[in-house]
Amino acid sequence: MNYTSLAGELQSLVKGTVLVKEPMKKHTTWRIGGNADLFINPADKEDVRQAVEFARNNQIPLTVIGNGSNLLVKDGGIRGMVLKVGRGLAGISLEGTTLKAGAGALLPELAAAARQAGVGGFEFAAGIPGSLGGAVLMNAGAINGCVADVLVSVVALDEENRFIILPKDELNFSYRSSILQGKPIVCLETIWQGFPKKSETIKEETQQYLSKRKAAQPQGYPTAGSVFKNPDGDYAGRLIEACACKGLRVGDAEVSQKHANWIVNLGQATAQDVLTLIEKIKRQVQERFGTTLHLEVRVLGED
Repeated sequence: MNYTSLAGELQSLVKGTVLVKEPMKKHTTWRIGGNADLFINPADKEDVRQAVEFARNNQIPLTVIGNGSNLLVKDGGIRGMVLKVGRGLAGISLEGTTLKAGAGALLPELAAAARQAGVGGFEFAAGIPGSLGGAVLMNAGAINGCVADVLVSVVALDEENRFIILPKDELNFSYRSSILQGKPIVCLETIWQGFPKKSETIKEETQQYLSKRKAAQPQGYPTAGSVFKNPDGDYAGRLIEACACKGLRVGDAEVSQKHANWIVNLGQATAQDVLTLIEKIKRQVQERFGTTLHLEVRVLGED
């Protein structure tokens, strides 16, 4: 496919930015990943609809991403079009204890808006760097809460390219999972419900929580948060640490010395470095404990 020509066609249909051979390491918190053939940063919901329709009409493979805080993009990059639900869909508004936010807004931004308005229930979101669309997709959360606790509904683009409303009970939330995973549905807007709570109380609790998080998690290097899901009744970090994997390194990818379920990019780590390290960790945990670790991060693209 002539992606330069296709980019020109798509740019004539949308208000957002269209790029060719865009390095995906610019769009992942791990700072890893090859190029996307075609990349669009939509300016609004209609841009998303136009881009999805354009991809379908031209038989271009489509990958939708958010903030890239839970992604490992392989070194060969991503074929086809990558659509980033980002700053063009990041507005947040409040009405009482109800918050409405674009799927490109970040969880800490939602938490900050709720805190300023004296709305409780969003404290868990303060330390998670993901976008709301990605957070809904994987039911993101922390020790003190998750998306399913406060989400009411989402506005999404369905398989027929129609805007639809999906209430929470249709999203089939479970631990780090929702029905949106693996479906060609794009989350565009989110509606949330909190409860009245003093801003000062929220601020104090959030600061305590963030201090604990900062003390327990690696700082200063690109990461993607927890690499593995916690097995039932246990913690992936505990199992990995018990296998003496802290500090294990492949190339510039290293198991964090601070938290064993995090892999840090020491500078020039490749996706292959990370994947090799992941396999080493899985093998050691399987051999010692008989437990199969499953990825929490999404792996996209090709070698």
